[in-house]
Amino acid sequence: MLHYQIEFDDYRQHLVHVTLRFLADPTQVLSLPTWIPGSYLIREFSKHIESVRAYDEAGRVLKISKFEKNKWRLFNTDHELITVEYDVYAYDLSVRGAYVDQTRLYVNPACLCLGLDGQEHKAVEVEVFLPPELKHFQIATGLASKSLVKGRFTLKADNYAQLIDSPFELAEQTRFSFEANGIPHEFVVSGKQAMNIARMQQDIEKICATEISMFGSAPFKNYTFMTMATGNSYGGLEHPNSTSLITPRDDLPKTDEPEEPSADYQRFLGLCSHEYFHSWLVKFIRPENFANYDLNQEGYTSLLWIFEGFTSYYDDLILLRSGVISQESYIKLLKVQIDRYLQNPGRAIQSVSESSFDAWVKFYRQDENSNNAGTSYYNKGCLVALCLDMGLRLRGSSLDALMRKLYENAQNGIQVNERTIVDLCNELTGDDWIEQINHLINTTDELPLDQLLPEFGLNYTLKNDKSLPLGLKLVDKPEGVLIQSARRDGVAVQAGLSANDVIVAIDGIKATVKLVEKYAKQEGTYTVFAFRRDEFIQFDVQTGGSALTEVELNVTDQNKADTWLKARA
Repeated sequence: MLHYQIEFDDYRQHLVHVTLRFLADPTQVLSLPTWIPGSYLIREFSKHIESVRAYDEAGRVLKISKFEKNKWRLFNTDHELITVEYDVYAYDLSVRGAYVDQTRLYVNPACLCLGLDGQEHKAVEVEVFLPPELKHFQIATGLASKSLVKGRFTLKADNYAQLIDSPFELAEQTRFSFEANGIPHEFVVSGKQAMNIARMQQDIEKICATEISMFGSAPFKNYTFMTMATGNSYGGLEHPNSTSLITPRDDLPKTDEPEEPSADYQRFLGLCSHEYFHSWLVKFIRPENFANYDLNQEGYTSLLWIFEGFTSYYDDLILLRSGVISQESYIKLLKVQIDRYLQNPGRAIQSVSESSFDAWVKFYRQDENSNNAGTSYYNKGCLVALCLDMGLRLRGSSLDALMRKLYENAQNGIQVNERTIVDLCNELTGDDWIEQINHLINTTDELPLDQLLPEFGLNYTLKNDKSLPLGLKLVDKPEGVLIQSARRDGVAVQAGLSANDVIVAIDGIKATVKLVEKYAKQEGTYTVFAFRRDEFIQFDVQTGGSALTEVELNVTDQNKADTWLKARA
């Protein structure tokens, strides 16, 4: 067994002290992952490790040398019991790292616990020690845990892979327990908030039960939601039997939360639904080359349109099916997805399979040109799932049936490759789907939404949208109006304006976002004054019309809509 001891005495300096004890191989290599499963970016966690030291059983100092950016080597250990100690700087308030202060101790072991090459299969025990003043903290984790003494916890993992995919949090927590289809769940919230616990429990139970029922069973025996409430942070990361969420506290249900959830609360429920769905799709059903991760380097796949896109389709649909939101609310959420797609000029540049493959260098490295040059495998993948679901239903099957096939295959050790979705669509309908699916995922042609949605009782019409004045995303700053991003096909770019320019005046009047919006609605030619870097430049902008498009969706045939929105084929 590998034994980790984690201490938080220096939490005020945001430091965690880690002690690792193990029987070493004659030449033992220790390493730390460079990325965390579910988040496709090399994050270089080893940059936060300080002062690595090693000792033998007698307490003698051993030589330990770093030979790669995330690897250390011990020499001539002769199967001795070795102790390695080090400190880790932990001040990353996200779901991917580690964060410690006087209010919260949060650890993703992937960025804290060195692994041993050749010993990854061994069972793991983690002992967690709290300083006296924080001994009242509670623990939340998906790992098996126990506490025999206040302020000390013991966690167990079957192997290193399970350890690094199982975060834990210690804090003052609001929590409740429930069962969904007989499976015990814990819902834990930390951070200052005034959540309506009864409402949260009512809704999350429905969501979990609906997802388990859709698949027929769950790939976990228990599940833990860990939520950090903040002012405005947002995100989530899936794990085999838990999820880490971070949310604006205003997104949690209020004491007077209306029967139809507010837009903010719907957003949080969608996040919960999304990450929970990943327990099936990503953590259990995987791309073939993700069956065993290599966390030292990028793991490329062109299939994220399935794993994130399908999940993004179901996250809101599950809210409707569970009865948590109304059909009207769901149609609004679907409209947002379609508008996002239509207002993404990069959809004509990059296919959704290319977007999946490029996640490592593009999706997690957004800049002012991202919307012009690329598409999102979340957003377009969601609409590809919609198209597949409708196409399958027109042929007597459904995407639900396909998801259950994927789950059945994974239970038999069969994971997902480039042919899987085509083969399953062929099997479910008896038709040949290769041309249709190739069109959806490998080309930049428009998705056939205008053809499919009317088949299910929705009126689908397009109109001009003026939500981005002049094709610009703007924010007021003390120095003027900052252009955060600019669409290539917008009138501002055609006049020469660019992202990061600061508009200071229009026709001699001091610029504000409100003023830009006013001029954008009027037809004519206007003089715009702006700074680019420290240079003052004049632009003549021709307004009138909008390059942006948005959709209008209305249910015109409820019976047809129900065959898609409510049926389980």
